[in-house]
Amino acid sequence: MSPPHAPLAEPAATAPCWHALAADVTLQSLGSNAHVGLRADEAKTRLAQHGPNQLAVAHRRPAWRRFLLQFHNPLIYVLIAAGLATLALRDYVDSGVIFGVVLINALIGHIQEGKAERALDAVRGLLASRANVLRGGERHQIDAAGLVPGDVVWLESGDKVPADVRLLRTKNLRLVEAALTGESAPVEKTVVPVPADAAMGDRLCMAYSGTLVAFGQGQGVVVATGAQTEIGRIGSLVGEMHTLATPLTRRLDQFARQITAVILGVGALTLLYGHWVAQMPMMEVFLAVVGLAVAAIPEGLPAVVTIVLAIGTRVLARNKAIVRRLPAVETLGSVTVICSDKTGTLTRNEMTAVRVLLPGAELAVTGTGYAPEGGFLHHGRSLDPGDNPVLMDLARVALLCNDARLHTGPEATWQLVGDPTEGALLTLALKAGLNLSEVLAQCPRLDAIPFESERQYMATLHHDHEGHHLVLLKGAPERVLALCATQAGGQPLDLAHWHAALARAAGVGERVLALAQSRWDVSRHEIDVQDMRGGFELLGLVGIIDPPRDEAIAAVADCQRAGIRVKMITGDHAVTAAAIGRQLGLAADTALTGDVIESLDDQQLKTRALDTDVFARASPEHKLRLIAALQSQGHLVAMTGDGVNDAPALKAADIGVAMGGKGTDAAREASDLVLTDDNFATIARAVREGRVVFDNIKKSLMFMLPTNGGEAGVILLAIFAGLPLPVTAAQILWVNTVTSVTLALALAFEAPERGVMDHAPRPVDEPIVTGALARRILFVMLLMVAATFVVFNWELARGSSLETARTAAVNMIVVSEMFYLFNVRRFTDHAFRLETLTGNRMAVLVLAILIVLQLLFTYAPTLQLLFRSVALDAASWGLILLLGVALFCAVELEKAWLRRAGAFRM
Repeated sequence: MSPPHAPLAEPAATAPCWHALAADVTLQSLGSNAHVGLRADEAKTRLAQHGPNQLAVAHRRPAWRRFLLQFHNPLIYVLIAAGLATLALRDYVDSGVIFGVVLINALIGHIQEGKAERALDAVRGLLASRANVLRGGERHQIDAAGLVPGDVVWLESGDKVPADVRLLRTKNLRLVEAALTGESAPVEKTVVPVPADAAMGDRLCMAYSGTLVAFGQGQGVVVATGAQTEIGRIGSLVGEMHTLATPLTRRLDQFARQITAVILGVGALTLLYGHWVAQMPMMEVFLAVVGLAVAAIPEGLPAVVTIVLAIGTRVLARNKAIVRRLPAVETLGSVTVICSDKTGTLTRNEMTAVRVLLPGAELAVTGTGYAPEGGFLHHGRSLDPGDNPVLMDLARVALLCNDARLHTGPEATWQLVGDPTEGALLTLALKAGLNLSEVLAQCPRLDAIPFESERQYMATLHHDHEGHHLVLLKGAPERVLALCATQAGGQPLDLAHWHAALARAAGVGERVLALAQSRWDVSRHEIDVQDMRGGFELLGLVGIIDPPRDEAIAAVADCQRAGIRVKMITGDHAVTAAAIGRQLGLAADTALTGDVIESLDDQQLKTRALDTDVFARASPEHKLRLIAALQSQGHLVAMTGDGVNDAPALKAADIGVAMGGKGTDAAREASDLVLTDDNFATIARAVREGRVVFDNIKKSLMFMLPTNGGEAGVILLAIFAGLPLPVTAAQILWVNTVTSVTLALALAFEAPERGVMDHAPRPVDEPIVTGALARRILFVMLLMVAATFVVFNWELARGSSLETARTAAVNMIVVSEMFYLFNVRRFTDHAFRLETLTGNRMAVLVLAILIVLQLLFTYAPTLQLLFRSVALDAASWGLILLLGVALFCAVELEKAWLRRAGAFRM
């Protein structure tokens, strides 16, 4: 063996297969010694060479630059132009509102982007802060940042592993690696090397940075620190991921570019026609074009979108889903694929005994988790445990040969102290009706042989106060079967029967334990390994699994009915993953494993990714490739997870959904949505709310675009027809101020459309203004323009002044928008029902406010002076209301035609 001061032969960065090397070869390669460790001067040299055992801080854009980039958006450019136009017209209130909306949106985006950049900080926080290390033959506790490759460290129960370690010695060492590998149960570690191509979850001779020691002790040599560790590699992946644009932002960007081009084109054409053809004075036609632009621009859109998203955020928060980025609310409603982690998301992350195999019967165990609720079924019929002595004997072994304890926690939840597998056995015994304190009083424990990885079993010695002694045994089936001579009932051991039963349970992904007992007549108060020479009576086998949540099964079905594919990606074993997948209703005949994913090129992976629902033994890189393969085919992907190994995928997906209860900080900080109840069923509810949010945003657009277009059309037609303007620029600003945000805002509070979860997700490339919506916009624009000119010309024809005609035209525009608001509340469903008035209180409220404002506009002396309006008589109001009702009925006829054509969406 090399002396402790030997040079480092091969740095960890270029030796990724430490798990394939023997322990002594690893020590020699690293120039270390298991009994002495590194000398202080050598450790100092290596620290300078490799750097501290911590993750580097990623380069970030300055806060001022992040803020300025929030304005780099076509829609924002249009809004700024609108603000400048209103400022040029000296309408300081309206320009102030527009610039205020722009500033608020920029601040929201700036704050949310700053939160997203904390993902890497959360990964960095997973590293241990202290480590027990051997330096120069002496044991020291040092700052974990000072560890270097070649250091020999000790691991004890409760420790966080401080670096990537090749184990040299273990004693009942079990690590919780769920955050890194997805393995649901603590993993028992050994020192035996494994093949170089072994998946991370199968590298039993390694302990990885950031994982937890659940039980036992170990000693190992550090092989990688800082960014070279597995958790550091994941941190690098998180830092490299860029947040993708959401469907809403993509659609709004596309819409902003289109409307900008249309407004500029129409404005330029109008300016040229008005000055050179109609011979209008340049200043007059310029002011008319500015009024046209102000009328056409939906300046209230960003505010309405933000408010609709904020309302959706509040609804989701009440349903245990916390939104970290506002656009994520809508994104969920558009997803076509949900890739979910298994452990803790689709499953309970609580080991549960689901099967009991007895000599003469196979029983199903109902109930999930550690709550002792449930029972036993034989051929589908309920079984009283008291009627089956063998089952009661097995339950007694499960209760007494056990070091775990259960207690009730907050909100009457059952919490486990100890090993999850033992917790499952303890719950099984309680379901059989046993009481721990009573059974312990009857059969107190005298001695025990604790579980050792070399032995693969645990045994306890008890007496019954009558001189009888009982040895209880539980462990791996092959070890326990080797110690048994008979089976329950005194029958000879039927190995063929038990091997077949073991194969059935293991074939569906269950972890199987065997339970046995032996009665001693000799008075003994202690037991040792030499006493375990056979003669035990096998009571049965228990199949244990981390079961799927009942509500997750229903949620998967809801998502599939809504046209959303659900895929499970886990680091667990393929057999276990497939078994859980089948219970969830996924296509789980075959599970695609990580090693197969690595063998596929990108094109092959695209095909397999679509056809497969269950992926097992998947590393962070595998998850990234799967997400990229799905996204490349036009799918909008949501990723759920709770571990640090999920953080890169959460950030790469179109929307990342993290678990807020048992999830890691790294996962939460990399996500867009956090579930406070760690429940996949909450995702289905969030998808529904996301669809409602998008529908309400689209309804706001369906209201704003034709009404703004109608206002602009009135000005445009007057210029090209050589007629007096029916409304002035100042009056158009008044209409925009009192209607654009108020009436459209009422649609943010709309209830869900009928069957919102019964249709497939919208195509990712579908524009926000579809063909049906464009036809609606044009139809309503023509109706509004026609109604406004009818009123305007009617007033002039009967001898009214130009000011009276313009006042009537302004009120006609506003009344048209009032009636149209109630058309828009449903895409194609008719509005001739009481719910049209009572279903949205906000709509009625803003309608009342708008009526008051229009009466003030028409009759208040101050506003008459400001906007050059005059009072109207009853005949004018009668015609205005009649035309408003006609517009309402015309739109309802168009909706009826759409329903006959089978169109229910816009």
